[in-house]
Amino acid sequence: MRQGYSVVERKLVPTSEQSAFVTLFVNPDSQEKNYLTDTVGFDAHTLNSALDPDELPRLEFEPDHVAVIFKYPKSYSAADQYHLKVLSAGAFLKNGHLVIVTSEGFFLSEGMRVGQSESASSFLLWIMNRTVLHFREHLRVINMISDRLQDEINTAMENRQLINLFTLEKSMVYYLYAIQGNGAVLERLRHSAAKMSLTADEVEFLDDVNVENSQCFRQAEIYSNILTSLMDARASIVSNNLNVLMKTLNVIVIGLMVPTLVVSAFSMNVRIPLQSHPYAYWIVMGISILSVVSFLVFWRYKRW
Repeated sequence: MRQGYSVVERKLVPTSEQSAFVTLFVNPDSQEKNYLTDTVGFDAHTLNSALDPDELPRLEFEPDHVAVIFKYPKSYSAADQYHLKVLSAGAFLKNGHLVIVTSEGFFLSEGMRVGQSESASSFLLWIMNRTVLHFREHLRVINMISDRLQDEINTAMENRQLINLFTLEKSMVYYLYAIQGNGAVLERLRHSAAKMSLTADEVEFLDDVNVENSQCFRQAEIYSNILTSLMDARASIVSNNLNVLMKTLNVIVIGLMVPTLVVSAFSMNVRIPLQSHPYAYWIVMGISILSVVSFLVFWRYKRW
């Protein structure tokens, strides 16, 4: 799918013009790929890298354009089962025009405010900044999901919540890898500012984005360490909850066995005491109740 955008009053406006300020290709088909490689002149390997979710973030300088491969978080859905994924995207700067290629839905949309974007390079820096903010939003959601899973684990007696937490912990590893890779790209962009003819304002903004990405990485690292360090403790909680349940069930079973023994003793098919007594039934029931009470008092005294 191909969509062109122009910037009007700091907002993205869709346009069908061939000279759109920004062109977004989402999951391009073979015809669109041929157009990008044969007509526009992008390298086929770099183009395929932008569609590969496992590709390393990097910055490449071609004779007539600049290619930036970076990572961004995929929008979460319930079908992902707590597995937050990271996707790759490619941003190509050529002749004052920016082309973005990705395999799935990107965060650009009609009416989105884009800030001060007077050139394709400044718009690229805005995209990198928006990617950092997107990661931070996902980290906030991960923290909320982690807290909710922890509350469920406190009363859980099965491994489902632990598996969800483990999946979340695995996702954090990919987030750390992606954020760190984007940080390397930002560092190289900073060192190549003169080569890319970035203005002083753009360099200052790039420094701010780099700082934001570093803070995002440290935040993700803290969340990942917390999830990892508490996994064993949370597994022990689930095991302890199961032990408490088994203890409660044992108390119930033993509590039922004591009156059952009394009733069974007085229901034997032989001569037994009180079998001719007019209140034999109530006496037997009273003994059964007394045995239950005695058992509970003994259990409480032992503090089992």
